[in-house]
Amino acid sequence: MLPDGPFHAGELAAQQRAGVSSRGAGIRGFMPDQHRIFFGQLPWLFAGVLDRAGRPLATVLAGPRGLADSPTPTTLSIAALPQPGDPASSVFRPGQPIGLLGLELETRRRNRANGRIDTVGDAGFTVAVAQSFGNCAKYIQVRERRPDGAEIPARAEELPCLDEAARALIAGADTFFIASAADAQRPGGGVDVSHRGGRPGFVHIDGDVLTVPDFAGNNYFNTLGNLLQEPRAGLLFIDFATGTTLQLQGSVEIIWNGPELAGLNGAERLWRFRVTRGWRRLHALPLRWSGPDYAPTTLQTGIWSAAVAL
Repeated sequence: MLPDGPFHAGELAAQQRAGVSSRGAGIRGFMPDQHRIFFGQLPWLFAGVLDRAGRPLATVLAGPRGLADSPTPTTLSIAALPQPGDPASSVFRPGQPIGLLGLELETRRRNRANGRIDTVGDAGFTVAVAQSFGNCAKYIQVRERRPDGAEIPARAEELPCLDEAARALIAGADTFFIASAADAQRPGGGVDVSHRGGRPGFVHIDGDVLTVPDFAGNNYFNTLGNLLQEPRAGLLFIDFATGTTLQLQGSVEIIWNGPELAGLNGAERLWRFRVTRGWRRLHALPLRWSGPDYAPTTLQTGIWSAAVAL
């Protein structure tokens, strides 16, 4: 956390560009007890890390409820690692920055914990937490747990571009996750992983370019602030019914205003993600979930098929 506030220069610039400001009062240098308890009751965690070239990657870690434990307010101990074949599996190393997101779909709760990997063992790792904060429940769809899948995860299939199956998964998605980073080696910087939600069709697909609306949030601008300084990002899409995952890397262009926003309800800005590579793993995630019960805020947002053409 910076001595004069929790935001780095990119986040402050994004807030100024959007015409808002935030004191970041909810961002702490430790986890309050309710966050420590919350992380300890989850069956999964979403993580943002950097690959060996400094490019963000988004992944998901899964296990039995209680896979995370917080022995101190600035420590998380996580009994899970990325699966073999996950492009993130080789970059969990001591000293590396990491962003964590805990998400409870049944209650629409989400909390963040960012810091650095402290230790890595055969079955898990620990994180020294530097920032802890909650996020509102906007655009989170309620889902209920189903029995875990029994399928054997397929080997990772590397994709140089989006194929038909990848586009179909994205087109049907109401949820995805984005990892971003800025000033990773400086105070106040690091890696974030964040949730994005909308109605199926809220991600526009044009070849290997995805256009995503930025709906009203908490005015922290963690993700867009990072992207102003480091345009590379990583996305994670999940098929909640089958456990299939799609991880993408690429670069982002932010569209702050203009006619392209016309007609898409709720969009305050847009960002374009140009895919450079991806990985698909069938049944990679053992957890299975019901179909969505859409958040009221989600139902107020638009989709591209009903918007003015790009």
